[in-house]
Amino acid sequence: MSAVDKDIVLSVCANCGKEGDDINNLCNKCKQVKYCNAACKKKHRHKHKKDCEEHQRLAQERAVELHDEKLFAEPPSQEDCPICFLQLPSLPTERSYMSCCGKLICNGCRHAPLYDNQGNEVDGNKCVFCRTPHPETEEELIERIMKRVDLNDPIAISKRSNYYKDGTNGYPQDYVKALELYHRAGELGYSEAYGGIGWAYLHGRGVEVDKKRAIHYWELGAIGGDVSARHNLGLEEARAGNYDRAVKHYMIATRSGDADTLKKIQQLYLNGHATKEDYTKALQSYQKYLSEVKSPQRDKAAAFNDQYRD
Repeated sequence: MSAVDKDIVLSVCANCGKEGDDINNLCNKCKQVKYCNAACKKKHRHKHKKDCEEHQRLAQERAVELHDEKLFAEPPSQEDCPICFLQLPSLPTERSYMSCCGKLICNGCRHAPLYDNQGNEVDGNKCVFCRTPHPETEEELIERIMKRVDLNDPIAISKRSNYYKDGTNGYPQDYVKALELYHRAGELGYSEAYGGIGWAYLHGRGVEVDKKRAIHYWELGAIGGDVSARHNLGLEEARAGNYDRAVKHYMIATRSGDADTLKKIQQLYLNGHATKEDYTKALQSYQKYLSEVKSPQRDKAAAFNDQYRD
């Protein structure tokens, strides 16, 4: 036998012991043992039953471990604002989407004064990135969004989904169309779109109510960095009494700057479902996030928005 032949590993039938590279009739359940034919598989079924169940149990446990490793891994961080080069805030209310160029810009830069190359302040009614004038009408805004949709811009697609979901900006309320667009945006990498799909399944908008599917899509969103989806998962785990898992979700969301989630950890701590160390770490993580995304311009924008809401 040649050296090459010695390296060939032949499969073995678990019933009759026959060897060969054509032994490929797998057990349909555990996928761990092979047979030379269906007759051998049937004959060996009773002997294999106990081992088969054990193989399935171990495989299921490993699948759960791998799933949790992915679910609780640190999500990708937000990209930087293309103007100030500080990390973009993770919450959608603290950043703006520019329908003219498709850029996400922090609200600090969005509302800051514009200057020309000589340092003179110019008309501020323009995109701070591409200098295109802001849309003056709803029709102009929709036209720009549609151009971005045609370019497969996932944020624009998700915004159009919201129009259909809420029946706003001249769009009829159409949950089915909204869901279709959310899927498209999610597949293009926009994790926040999965929150919209989860909402649809939770409330039965365009689909049958299915909480398991809602959680599945929240998990996809959370893995991609969507803070709201992560917050929802923490809520569901807490409601189910799975406080350790709830704290894990809340800690990740808090590190991404979600103040509401920090309050949830505080609540769990006060009720005896989280430790003082958990709450301290969450508070430190939240403060660290604030220091990383803080700037005078962003503080001014936040103060202006708070005053406007009041």
